[in-house]
Amino acid sequence: MTREYLKKATLSAGSDAPEVHAAVRAILDDIEKGGEAAALGYAAKFDRYDGDILLDDRQIAAACARVPEQLKRDIRFAHDNVRRFAEAQKASIADVELEVVPGLTVGQRAIPVDAAGCYVPGGRYSHVASAIMTVTTARVAGCGHVTACSPPRPGIGIAPAIVYAAHLSGADRILAMGGVQGVAAMTFGLFGLPPARILAGPGNQYVAEAKRILFGRIGIDMIAGPTDSLILADAGADPHVVATDLVSQAEHGYNSPVWLVTDDRRLAEEVLARVPVLIDDLPPLNRDNAAAAWRDYAEVILCADREDMAATSDDYAPEHLTVQADDPDWWLNRLTCYGSLFLGEETTVSFGDKATGTNHVLPTSGAAAYTGGLSVHKYLKVVTWQRSTREGMKPVAEATARIARLEGMEGHARAADVRLAKYFPDEEFELGATP
Repeated sequence: MTREYLKKATLSAGSDAPEVHAAVRAILDDIEKGGEAAALGYAAKFDRYDGDILLDDRQIAAACARVPEQLKRDIRFAHDNVRRFAEAQKASIADVELEVVPGLTVGQRAIPVDAAGCYVPGGRYSHVASAIMTVTTARVAGCGHVTACSPPRPGIGIAPAIVYAAHLSGADRILAMGGVQGVAAMTFGLFGLPPARILAGPGNQYVAEAKRILFGRIGIDMIAGPTDSLILADAGADPHVVATDLVSQAEHGYNSPVWLVTDDRRLAEEVLARVPVLIDDLPPLNRDNAAAAWRDYAEVILCADREDMAATSDDYAPEHLTVQADDPDWWLNRLTCYGSLFLGEETTVSFGDKATGTNHVLPTSGAAAYTGGLSVHKYLKVVTWQRSTREGMKPVAEATARIARLEGMEGHARAADVRLAKYFPDEEFELGATP
C-alpha cells in the first residue's frame, strides 16, 4: 500500500483525560446518594438555570408555538423520513421459531426496553436533529417510556425547536437538564421518571464519560468520541464541493478530524488551497472550530489507485464516509468499515445529519470497524427461548450429560440425568464417567 501524506495530523483525538473521568465519577456518586437535591445543585452550577425541570403540557405547547412554521415543516419532513426508515429497520428483524430436532423447538424474540433516555445537545448548537434521531427510533422500537433530556439556556430553558422536535417525535417527558446531571437523572429515575434501561444520543466529553461509566449497569448506544469524516475522491471530483464538505464537518469542534483520500494530486492540491479560504468565510465560532480541526487533525492522503484508497478508508473506519468518485457501485460493494456511507456528489454528510432518514448517531474513533450506529435495533433486546417434548429432550440430555462431565461440570450433568431417569426409567444411557 502506497500512501503519501500531503497533510498530516499533528494531534489525535485520544481518550478523555483522567481528570474528566474523576470529575464525572464524583458527580454521578453525589447524585446517586443525594438524589434530586444534588441533581438540582449541579443544574444550578453548570446549567445556570432555575426554571422547571420537567416541562408540562402548557410549557411544551408554548415552546412549540414559538417555532416558525417553515421550521416546523422542515422538522416534520425530517421526522417523517427518520420514522419511515426506522420502521423499515424494525421490519428487518423478526421473531424466529425453529424445531432443531423432532420435539425440541427454539426461538428468538425482539423485545423493546421498557424505558429509554435520549440526550439532546443544546449548548453551543441546538441539535434539533438529535432529538428526532434518538426519540423517534426509541418510539418506533416500542419502548414503554421515552425521556428527552436537553440542556436549558440560562433564563430561557430548552431551545423551542428542540422541544418541538422531541414532542413531535414522541417523547413522554422532556427534562430541562444538561450534562452529567441530566444523564444521572434519567439513569437513576429522578423527578418521577422511570429509570432508563438505555441511554442514547451525542454529547460533550462529560456526557460521553458518564455513559462510559454507567455502561453495564444500563445500556448505551455507544461510547462516542469527536465526530470524524473521510472523503474518497478521484480526478473527476469537484474540488470546491470536496473542500466545502470537509469544512462543513470540521466546524463540529476543534478536535473533529476530517480526511481526504484521493489518487489525484491535482485535486488534493486544489482542495488544500481552497479549505482555508472557506474556513475564513465562516461565522466566528464556526470558523474557530473548523480552523483548529483543520490545522491539528486533518489529513490529505495521496494513494496509488482506488483499491489503495478503499483499503486506506477501511483502516481509518470513519464515522462518515463520502465517495465522490466514478463507479459508486464498486465502492458500495468494496468498502466495509464506516458508520454511514454517502455515495456521489448529490448527497453529503450534512443531509444525513439532518434529514435523509438514516441515523446520525454513529460510531467514532475507528469503532466503525466493529459496530454500526444508532438504530431501532439498539432499543431491542434479542432474546431466545426453548421448549421440548420428553422425546425431544432425550438426545439433548444425553449429549449434555456427556459434554458436562468431560468439562468437569457434574452439577450440569446431573440436571440432565434426573430428567432421563424420571421420563425414561426403563432405559439405560451412556452418560460418561463422573470425574
